[in-house]
Amino acid sequence: MAGPLPVSPLAQPMPEVPPIAGVTLGVIEAGIRYKGRADLTMLEFAPGTTVAGVFTRNKCPGAPVDWCRAALKGGKARALVVNAGNANVFTGKAGREATAATAEAAAKLVGCKPREVFLASTGVIGETLPHERLTAALPALHAALAPDRWADAARGIMTTDTFPKAAVRTATIGDATVTIAGIAKGSGMIAPDMATMLSFLATDAKIPAAALQEMLSKGSARSFNCITVDSDTSTSDSVILFATGQAKHPRVPAEGGAILRDFARALDELLLDLALQVVRDGEGAQKLIRIDVTGAASAKSAHRIAMAIANSPLVKTAIAGEDANWGRIVMAVGKSGEQADRDKLGIAVGGTWMAREGGVVPGYDEAPVVAHMKGREVEITVDIGLGRGKARVWTCDLTHGYIDINGSYRS
Repeated sequence: MAGPLPVSPLAQPMPEVPPIAGVTLGVIEAGIRYKGRADLTMLEFAPGTTVAGVFTRNKCPGAPVDWCRAALKGGKARALVVNAGNANVFTGKAGREATAATAEAAAKLVGCKPREVFLASTGVIGETLPHERLTAALPALHAALAPDRWADAARGIMTTDTFPKAAVRTATIGDATVTIAGIAKGSGMIAPDMATMLSFLATDAKIPAAALQEMLSKGSARSFNCITVDSDTSTSDSVILFATGQAKHPRVPAEGGAILRDFARALDELLLDLALQVVRDGEGAQKLIRIDVTGAASAKSAHRIAMAIANSPLVKTAIAGEDANWGRIVMAVGKSGEQADRDKLGIAVGGTWMAREGGVVPGYDEAPVVAHMKGREVEITVDIGLGRGKARVWTCDLTHGYIDINGSYRS
């Protein structure tokens, strides 16, 4: 793309991320696609680090996703290598060779097995990754790793992102305090499952891989799989969590359990924080939209209805134009394929009920709705009126900026 994009009006300032014991990281310019910016990121982890991961359900995944799924079976990690600008997707044998060469080169530097090296790539699909540039840059990158370079790493993994994304939380395990930090990238091609993005998290806690995996899977379902920008599920989505085990706290059993209750709470908060930052950076986005569905036949049904609304180009463009066209929301509910009754349906925007029981609310005044839609954050509530199922998802509006960005993505 030609030149940096203007920062999203929904951007949030990046928090200061403290060092995580057992993690060093850094970035370097490898010239993979971009010129004049860091495009290669590496993290090294202390021996004994456990790992969990959640990946895209796209049926055409990138070679790094295949590599990580296989590596995850070992439950251990010593390094992560991420490149921006080339997704290494739909590259066949060359893609597999690139992942193997990268993992082997990183493993030699760290002193571990290649399967303890995790990989991620983001960028253009269908172009062979020039991994010789990547492996040539790794020695200098590894030599400069430091514990305080989270901000650099957050910027190094960006593609069409307009601001770096990071979050930090603390939790207690027994009477000890542990820290979780994470970074993410994502702006377009955002929809479950996963949510079209990359996210990497690390904690100093000592947690068995199985327990770590259960918490990450559940937390991702409530965060990254509840956001959408454009309904397009990426080929490269990866959320990977590393636990270095450097903190001193009571032993955590293999199955996790009650001792991890506060850790799970903190992890859920951090994942949702990062997920919402991704939506705030939706390509061309001007408004953050929260959609609450209640009264559905089941929670799963509510989620599907909410996502149908969130993914509707007509709903998203109406909000971009600040048009209180609630008929488009009715349409999206009806097209979801889920159980619904037009004569029991209720729709509100910004807390003002516009329609109930199949018609406009008597005396409905559009003025407060229009005023609400002029803000940066818009809230839509839909009551299906059939049961107790509920869900909450987030999206952004659809503007001409999305076309501008994606129409020139490879140029």
